[in-house]
Formats: sequence, C-alpha cells, structure tokens
Amino acid sequence: MDPYTKHHQNRKNSLFYLLLVLAAAHLLSRKLYLDGDETVRVKKVADLPLRFRSDGTFKILQVADMHYGIGKVTRCRDVLSSEFDFCSDLNTTQFLERIIRAENPDFIAFTGDNIFGSSTPDAAESLSKAFGPAMESGIPWAAVLGNHDHESSMNREELMSFMSLMDYSVSQINPSFDGLTRTTKGGVTTKIDGFGNYNIKVYGAPGSTMANSSILNLFFLDSGGRAFYQGFRTYEGIRESQLNWLQGQKQDPLNPSEDIPLGKPPALAFFHIPIPEIPQLWYKKIVGQFQEAVACPRVNSGALKTFVSMGDVKAVFMGHDHTNDFCGNLDGIWFCYGGGFGYHAYGKPGWPRRARIIMAELKKGKNSWMGVERIKTWKRLDDKKLIKIDEQILWDQRLSR
Repeated sequence: MDPYTKHHQNRKNSLFYLLLVLAAAHLLSRKLYLDGDETVRVKKVADLPLRFRSDGTFKILQVADMHYGIGKVTRCRDVLSSEFDFCSDLNTTQFLERIIRAENPDFIAFTGDNIFGSSTPDAAESLSKAFGPAMESGIPWAAVLGNHDHESSMNREELMSFMSLMDYSVSQINPSFDGLTRTTKGGVTTKIDGFGNYNIKVYGAPGSTMANSSILNLFFLDSGGRAFYQGFRTYEGIRESQLNWLQGQKQDPLNPSEDIPLGKPPALAFFHIPIPEIPQLWYKKIVGQFQEAVACPRVNSGALKTFVSMGDVKAVFMGHDHTNDFCGNLDGIWFCYGGGFGYHAYGKPGWPRRARIIMAELKKGKNSWMGVERIKTWKRLDDKKLIKIDEQILWDQRLSR
C-alpha cells in the first residue's frame, strides 16, 4: 500500500473508532444499567425540559421519609395494634400509588431517608422497590439523601449515582463538571460538599410567550448525615461550599413586559435535615402541627441568611422530623415539613401518614400565560378518602411588590 493510500486508510480507521467511542458515550449517557436478570436495560428518560401545563399549573408531590426496607416482610412502626399484623413496606408502596393517581403531579420530589439503610442488606433492591411507583407512573422525579439512606450497601455517592440512572429520574450526583468547583476571591478552588446538589429548571407553558424561558427553579441540596461537634453527636447540615455554589447559580432573568416585572424567577429548595433556625417557629404562627423537637445541626452555616440574600427562594421543603408537618415563615421564606410518609419510619399511632403537594400557578397575560404568580401547598392523609388538609398560599407575586 502506497503512503498516500495508507494515510487515508488510517484516517478512516481513526474516524471509525471515533464514531464507536461517540456511540458508546451516547449509550452511557442514556444510563445503561443491569436488571436483576442480568440483561442490559436502557433508562427510560423523562421528557425534558420540565414545563408548566397548558392550564398554567405545575404540581409537585413531596415524599418525605419513606424509610423503605425490603418489602412485605418489613414491619410497620407506630401504627395502631389493629393494623400491625397486616402492615409492611407495601403500605408505603400503596400510599405512593394512590397519591400519584389522586393528584397526578407533574413532578415528584423525594426529600431523603428514602430507604432505611439498616433494614436492608441491598440498597439497590430497596431503592428499586421504594421508587417503583414513581418509575411506573412515568412522571419525572428527583431525590436527595437523608441521614439513613447510606447505612446499607452503598455510600452516598453510589446512591446518588444509582438514583440518577433509574427510569424517569432527573436526579443528579452534583452539578455538571464546569459547575462542580468554585474559585474563591483568594484563588482557592474548592469542591462542593455532598452528593445531590443540583438545580432543575421548569419552563413556561407550551405555546406561551414564556415557553422558552425557565420560570421556576427547583434547588436540591444534600444536607448530609451524622457528625460530631465539640464532642456532641449532631448532624452535618448544608455546608458553606454548597451555599457558595447556590449563590453562584446563573438565573435566567425574566423577560420584562407589561404583564411581568424584570427579575429572577422564583425558586423552591428541597433537602432533608432542617436548618438550625426551625425551632424558632415554636413561638410563631404556623400551619400544621409541631409535635416533636427539631433535630438539626448544632453548627449554623448561614443557610437562612443565604436564602434571604438570594431573593428568589420563596419556600423550602424538608423532612427528617416525621411527626412535624407544619409550615412556618422565617424572614419572608416559608419552611415546610413534608410529614412522615413511610410506614417503616417512626410516627404516631392513629396519626395518618401524609404527603405534601406544592402547586405553582402562572399569571394570565392579555394573550398568553406569563411567569409564576402564586405558589400554594396542602397535604393529603393516607386514609380512606385521602383527606386534603392545611391548604395555604406560600407566595403571591401581587402581594410581594
């Protein structure tokens, strides 16, 4: 073979192998993983971007503290004696299936302690069962970790990686590579603490003037697990590096018009462990029930101050304290518990498990839906009628001017 032909043949071979690599990368980006039968499956991908419905609404189901074990042999905790013999993780599954059918949410947010790590030898199997109804529904969903998820066979990074590979999940291990580090004024580059810090943007209603604009941001943060501080056992909470990342998030400014002012779109935050200021709400007006002491970090990293300074965070949704299900306002931001959802989690006999719903509603312009005008919330109880309680408005743009 002459040098010229050989050169072009090598180029063809190089191009062929490059195409193979790109194809493999594409398949990996579709999240290939193994089922129990050892066959390769391709992740079922959610329709993105998330967007408001054509009726101007976007509904989120918050599921806090499922504490899933291994299924039908995992016993319930803190239920009536008449319920105990027939109660298991399957009650948690049935509740999730019922609430999805009843509310038909656009998005599901799982706010930690999704599995009870100490009750399962196989975290992957437990996660698959816990998130099963969400995956079967085809509804986009995302999750953060609590302080019990990692107590089984996976560490926190592995858990977030696995959850990001599951059907219809839009969970992320952490921000994209470009956003994974932050350079401080002193020139020191630091990594973001934890796994599961990310921002999901929700776009305007189809066909509206805001259809190509992100008009609602959903911030997910890893509030960590256990920690020791000055000899006392406590919780990690949200750390400074995470707050720095959050403040550095580039927001898409809303398009100014006669129907909507110039400014940042509103944002909601989701994490597991409450911030240290939450106990103050015992002395303030709340909506819901404050039934147990707040288990929060001893060290205050300044999360509340950061949320307030950002100006766009209108409400925060937490878990961790299962028999607290209230919303309370701190410095103009609502902090809401989801209330205990799972039956293998501690609770209170006779006090039904519950889920929180968050609804964002758009403003109607002269000819089109515009930006978010109102955010409200309520809860559903796991009783015969899925009773709706404690509906309230968390933010109204007309009242915030």
